[in-house]
Order: sequence, then C-alpha cells, then structure tokens
Amino acid sequence: MSKRKKRLIVVLCVLVTLCVLLSEPVLNKICTGIGRAAGLEEFAYSQIGPSLTHIPRSLIAYPFKPKTSAEVDETLSRAGGFIKGVCHANTDYEQIKSSGIEWNRADIPFPFDRSGHIRDDYARFKKRMQAYADNGVKIMAVTPFPDAYITYGADPRLPENEEFIKQTAEFLINDLRDCIGALQVCNELSLPRFTQPVTVEEIVKFVGIQLETMYPIRGDVLIGYNTAGPQADVHKMMKPYHQYCDYAGIDIYLGCFTSLGNYLWVFDVMLDYLWSFTEKPVIMCEFGYFSGGAPKTPGEKREILQRYGVSSEKEARENIEDFIRRLPAAMQNRIKNEASGDRGNFIFKSDFKNHLYAEVPGNFAISGYPHTPEGQADFYGDLLTRLMNKPYLIGAFIYCYSDSDACYVCRQNDCPIETRWGLITTDGREKPSYFAVQKIWGARR
Repeated sequence: MSKRKKRLIVVLCVLVTLCVLLSEPVLNKICTGIGRAAGLEEFAYSQIGPSLTHIPRSLIAYPFKPKTSAEVDETLSRAGGFIKGVCHANTDYEQIKSSGIEWNRADIPFPFDRSGHIRDDYARFKKRMQAYADNGVKIMAVTPFPDAYITYGADPRLPENEEFIKQTAEFLINDLRDCIGALQVCNELSLPRFTQPVTVEEIVKFVGIQLETMYPIRGDVLIGYNTAGPQADVHKMMKPYHQYCDYAGIDIYLGCFTSLGNYLWVFDVMLDYLWSFTEKPVIMCEFGYFSGGAPKTPGEKREILQRYGVSSEKEARENIEDFIRRLPAAMQNRIKNEASGDRGNFIFKSDFKNHLYAEVPGNFAISGYPHTPEGQADFYGDLLTRLMNKPYLIGAFIYCYSDSDACYVCRQNDCPIETRWGLITTDGREKPSYFAVQKIWGARR
C-alpha cells in the first residue's frame, strides 16, 4: 500500500472517530458555519451535521445487525417479489415488460378543485394507471406535494387544514387501491424543488400524518417515503412515523450531481446505513445515470452569459437581479422558489449552474462509466447485480424510462441534466441500457 493511501486511511479514521465522539449539536454548529461560508444553500448544509453523526454510527453497527427481517419477508410477499421498477414509463406495455420491468412510478395530480369536485387531470391519471394495471404493470404512485395543497386552498402549514390533509390521504388510498401497489408520500423530503415553501419540520409532519392515516386502511398497498440521498436529519425526524411505514426510501444519483463520492461502493454505504438506521425494508425510489453531456469550455460559457447581457460571472454578480430578469422564465421561477440565500451563489455555486450552462462537469462521473450510451449501460449492468444481493432491499426504480425533449427544470432542450436519463430514446428506440437492464431483471422473474 502506498504512503498516500495510508495517509488517506488515517485521515478518514480520524474524521470518523471525531464524528462518532462529537455531539450532534456541536457538529451542526460547525457544519452550519462551514456551509454558510462556502455559500451552500441551507437545505444542503443542514444535512451535514446529522449525516456525520448518524451515518458513521449506523455503519459501525451494520455488521452486527441481521441483514433481513420478518418484516422484509412479509413486505416482499405483499409486493409479489422484488420490485423491478422504472419512473415515468410510456404506454408500450410489451416493451416495458420485455425489459424485465414490472412496476411504473408516477405522480398523482391533486384530486380536488377548490369546490371539492374531482379534477379532470386526476380522473385521467386514474384511468391511465388502471390501463397499466390491466396490462400487467404495477404502480407506485407519488402523492401531491405541499405546493399543490396551497394552490387548491389548503396550506399544510395551517393547523386548520390538518383534517383536510388526512381526508385527502384516505381518499387517495381508497380511490386508487385497485390500480396501485404502492404509495410514496410526497418526494425527496426537504429538497426545496419538491417541498417548498414548507420547512423540514413541517414536511415531516405533513408526510407523517398521511402515513398514520393510511396505515390502518392500506390493505396490500405498500406505503412509505423517500429522501434525496442519505438525509439523516429527515430520517431521524421520521422515526416516530416509522411504525406506519412499510418501507423507507432513498434516491441516489452518484456521478450525476456532484463530484463527491462517485464510486459504485458508495451505493452500498448509503443503503447499508439506511437499513441499519431505520431497520425498515428499503426501496431505492430513484436512481439513474444519464447517457450524454460534457463540460463547456470557458469560451462556450462566455457565449451563454453574453446571451443574457454579461461577459463574466463577476459581471453578472454585480447586478444579479438584472441578470436574473434576463433569464428564461423557468430559470427565474426556480431561483424565486428555491434560492434561500445569496442568489449569486445559488446561480453559480449550486447545481443551477449546470442548467445555466447546459453542461455536465468533467468530474461528475463514476470512474469507468462515462456519460455515454455505453457507459450508462455498463452502469446498470454492474449496479443492478450489486443491488439484487441486498437482502433488506425490496425494490428499485430506475430514473427513467425515456429520454426527454426538454429539461423539466430549466426547459432547455440542450440541457443534458434532465433529458438523457432514459432506457429508450424520445422516439422509442431501445438504448444499450435497456438491454443491460433486460439481461439482469428479465432473467430474474
């Protein structure tokens, strides 16, 4: 072993020891200071302290814990076996099933208008989900987000709306039970894109009271929640509601949104931590790897900035509000809804920057798995093999089934961040990743 590797191991051991010994409030204070100094958004740095507290402790405990349980066996039985799923499938049911995929994950539109009548788009959603069920594809449905309740007159932050939230939860599980096999309550708790404008504490309560309402009437429908990555802060706050969960979910996108931790074995670390910490059956509610995208050169970035009236990031920061007003409406809305601090930092230091430049930074990849169709296929072939050997893991949903014409975040059709995740192209042709999934999941029925 080289001296460099030995030093790295020593440093990691020291860091883990400090994380285990220091109290969570002390770590929170340290990490909050570091996060603010680095210009991170609050939702990002607020996770660091709890993660450093609970993840090392959970991983230390993991080898001494059983790797499955009676609850895992029961939940697998209710699901009909390991959940082999995909997000946002099309309606080519035979193509879907030929890949070995048996489940589709889809978002539920808000069911009621302000007068209490069933909305047309909800009725159409239910009809579509029934068609999947009739054609042998099971459904995991994701319940509406807080902003939908606000839009239709029931702000979840107000105590007087708690009863309506419970009634809506009861309605959804009863109305959809014939065409769904699982419910995920809300999505990626504490990620502003899905939970704004509520706080983390408010989203936990919002999700928890729905789970508590659904639990005694759920029948064979599996219910639970998910987080964006480990989010130890959320899983800790959800502990009182775990008794009402059939599973704990996690979304993992290594090699796509950050330069840190981009190794396949980090999937193992995150999943092992979640099982050890929650002792609930685990579902990977989202994971994926896009098949295209590359860094932009300084010249290409300058041309993009000039499109919005500036020649450099420094010039944009000098009058950031004027710069924002020149951006496309979708980008402006995201900044308005999600930027909790310095808007210049949000634009040029968060993942928003990748949307602005429509690029994938060069260090946003897992070694050996380039963002190409072939690299995406190799990723699924190797990762699915690892996942199928996790006894406590009861399912996984690939994001997503088809490439997209435009990024749903920034609405640019040349942005690779949210357009090239698919197993098939926009015109329905199977990509190499489709056949990689088919090789693993199609052979395990």
